Amino acid sequence: MIKQAIIPLAGLGTRLLPLTSIFAKELLPINGKPGIEYILDECINAGIKEIIFIISTKKLMIKKYFYSDQLYRSIIKKNKDPRIINEYKKILKYKKKIKFVYQNIPKGTGDAVFKTKKYITNKYFLMLLPDDLIIKKNCSKALIKVHEKHKASVMASMKVKKRSVSRWGIYKLKKKINKRDFVIDGVVEKPSIKNAPSNSAVIGRYILPRKIFKKLKFLKPNKGNEIHITDAIQLLINDKEKFIAHNFEGKYLDCGTMNGYINSSKVIEKL
Repeated sequence: MIKQAIIPLAGLGTRLLPLTSIFAKELLPINGKPGIEYILDECINAGIKEIIFIISTKKLMIKKYFYSDQLYRSIIKKNKDPRIINEYKKILKYKKKIKFVYQNIPKGTGDAVFKTKKYITNKYFLMLLPDDLIIKKNCSKALIKVHEKHKASVMASMKVKKRSVSRWGIYKLKKKINKRDFVIDGVVEKPSIKNAPSNSAVIGRYILPRKIFKKLKFLKPNKGNEIHITDAIQLLINDKEKFIAHNFEGKYLDCGTMNGYINSSKVIEKL
């Protein structure tokens, strides 16, 4: 069973400047609700029991958001507002499941994952990238279902326009399992249009094996001078580890750019 999840949150959010000049992008409201809460709700509804946040000392406000007990208690003592009481109960529910790990030097997603090594106790774990919201259907729950059926690593997949492949990790597909699931033969981080093996992109949901830490330990920085999780995945595929790309059913929202962030609130408001 997948019971642990990790969420990298140490990025500076430069694509959302000036909003992120003083504020963590994951706490920015999307239709009146902090973006990170959508990710947490997805985890909890998928049966996750422990969630590890990777933050930096520059983003301690994320931790503070979940540890403002004294503020809530003082307000509730004076004002029995049901809305505030419910918000506090919700925060307490989240806090019970969260641990914090620090990545103070931004070396990429692979490095962020490696920081969680001593906390991951099970054979497989879930990773979610907070810039990628998937609504209407619980993508994490769907990936867990595929994992349990095939006893393999699983990653969310979506077709993207060929001219945009250089924004993504792109799969090399090996064989079709069914209309939504494919065994992959490789994954390339941000390839050129010419070198892209397909237009099937990795979206920010992964079920990864604990053995990936052995690959991450020796990885050197690659594109953008960062350590990429996709490079470690490719090494595992080279060792015959089975990875499945799952074409998810939900609606994808890119919250990592200014236009995407603004659009996300508009889309969710209409639901």
